[in-house]
Amino acid sequence: MDAGLAALLGAAIGSAASLGAASVSGRIQARSQHDQWRRQVRREAYTQYLAALHDRDVAMDDVLRALEADSPDRMVVDERVQRFITLARVVHRAAEVVLLEGPPAVGETVGKVAEASSSLSSVMQRMVGDARSGDTSRKSADSALAAERSSHLWESVKQFRAVARDVLGNGN
Repeated sequence: MDAGLAALLGAAIGSAASLGAASVSGRIQARSQHDQWRRQVRREAYTQYLAALHDRDVAMDDVLRALEADSPDRMVVDERVQRFITLARVVHRAAEVVLLEGPPAVGETVGKVAEASSSLSSVMQRMVGDARSGDTSRKSADSALAAERSSHLWESVKQFRAVARDVLGNGN
């Protein structure tokens, strides 16, 4: 083989190797950018969900405080219940985005938050009904049950937060 042909063959092999390396590097960079974009989308969904939960839970606490009075003001209770319902819908919409964007583990914890929320809401509905009718026979027991279920809800939200952090790569 003459020197010119060897040089040409060497250049071709070097070019092919460089092209292959550039292709691999480009795919790795594209994958990294996609992963970063996915984390950002998830972070935004999780943040919006947690913010919606916070606002809804503040409204829920307002309902429970209004029900503490010996004779709750029906208009105040109804106003606070309406705000709670409105914010519960916001939570539901935010949860849908989390379910869409997140992996199954996140979906499972959203389900646990929803179950705990529903459990507390059922007690609140009974308490509101009793307040409207003037029935105080279950008030003490329901207040204790609401506190217990509120604590359970808080634990499920903390679990969601931990799973979300792990998914985002921020778990420690």
